[in-house]
Amino acid sequence: MSTITTIKKGLDIKLVGEAEKTITEVLAKRIALKPTDFTGVFPKLLVKEGDKVKAGTPIFFDKYRDNIVFTSPVSGEVSEIKRGAKRKLLEIIITADSKSESLDFGVADPTKLNKESVTEKLLKSGLWSMIKQRPYSVIANPEAQPKAIFISGFDNAPLGPDYDFILHGKGEAFQAGLDALTKLTEGKVNVNIHSDLTKTKVLLNSKNVQVNEFKGKYPSGMVGPQIAALNPINKGEVVWVVNPQDVINIGQLFLTGKVCSEKIIAITGSEVLKPRYIKTSSGVCLHDILQDNISDVEKRFVSGNPLTGSQVELTGFLGAYDHQITVLPEGTDQRFLGWIMPNTDQFSYYKSMFSWLTPNKKYKLDTNMKGGERAFVVTGKFEEVFPFDIYPMQLIKAVMAEDIDMMEQLGIYEVEAEDFALLEFISTSKIEIQSIIHDGLEFLRKEMS
Repeated sequence: MSTITTIKKGLDIKLVGEAEKTITEVLAKRIALKPTDFTGVFPKLLVKEGDKVKAGTPIFFDKYRDNIVFTSPVSGEVSEIKRGAKRKLLEIIITADSKSESLDFGVADPTKLNKESVTEKLLKSGLWSMIKQRPYSVIANPEAQPKAIFISGFDNAPLGPDYDFILHGKGEAFQAGLDALTKLTEGKVNVNIHSDLTKTKVLLNSKNVQVNEFKGKYPSGMVGPQIAALNPINKGEVVWVVNPQDVINIGQLFLTGKVCSEKIIAITGSEVLKPRYIKTSSGVCLHDILQDNISDVEKRFVSGNPLTGSQVELTGFLGAYDHQITVLPEGTDQRFLGWIMPNTDQFSYYKSMFSWLTPNKKYKLDTNMKGGERAFVVTGKFEEVFPFDIYPMQLIKAVMAEDIDMMEQLGIYEVEAEDFALLEFISTSKIEIQSIIHDGLEFLRKEMS
């Protein structure tokens, strides 16, 4: 076991609506593949409405990397293909049947395969898309040589899922997934755990990998700060990142020869009547798993956690990389002199409310921004919570100015948009920092390609 790495900067945000540790299985009636979930992918459709598919059937591929294939997670029928402006492909909706048929990709022991064989199996099954590359947060290039692979075994984002609970009893598949990933890099496969909270032997007993211990406030559970602490990314280097549940699905592919799309999703938020865990399929329709379990107030549905997730409709679908759904009250009311009136129900990083007197209290926060966009000035507060050896304010301004030289000098390759979620939460300027960083990385990726 390695030494403990402490992420000293950060902020814990305690919210009402944490998922109870019970699992309910819900069969997905409709699922969707959303090409917009995959940055940099130009989808080329392989099916049409009415086609019958099995789990593992190719649905579309990347026009510029035709070996990157996206497959159906369930068996059923392609019921609808949604397009947006200029015929942009938005969603391929599949109505699941009760047959649970799957294509057979062959059982194999990953420890006896070479890199090319493991890569080929993952590409054909469509599971390769679950491996993301940093920088740029895109699907990993199969021909690249990552200097390391990172898996974060804990999530301390607000209302984040408990991977100790989710991974329980899945040690064989998780280890098989790790064995496959070790074939893809000449560097280390890093499994990062919490030094105090991680108890599951699935993570603690991981073999043939480097187990690293972390502690600290959010975002110590995110791979970004973990990579920066262990093996920072320099220009020209790439690392790959995989979620623990996707490691299990990769392991199941080698153990059974079939595509496993099972996901255990944390249903969280103050507007969920019974927050809990749901076992279902990836890409599931929110309505199928939230009906009769949400309040009557006006609310917002988020695929992901409250800080980094994407807003979706109740009739929308879970994002490809999301393992959590959050339901929050929509903040439409305006309080007269709300910033100056004493209030014990609001959370404030700046001690403008009394939340600093009750650090363990859980808050029911809504989506109200509490103000409009204003001047973006240096306050020095970002540096107090940003766990990178980077000047965040200067980097954000360099991105806004599209100054590539300055972006590189300030460490743009080490970060992704999600790493700025906490800054966006405490920002007094009310600007969408994650969108700025995402657009800046896309600009940089296109300029460098």
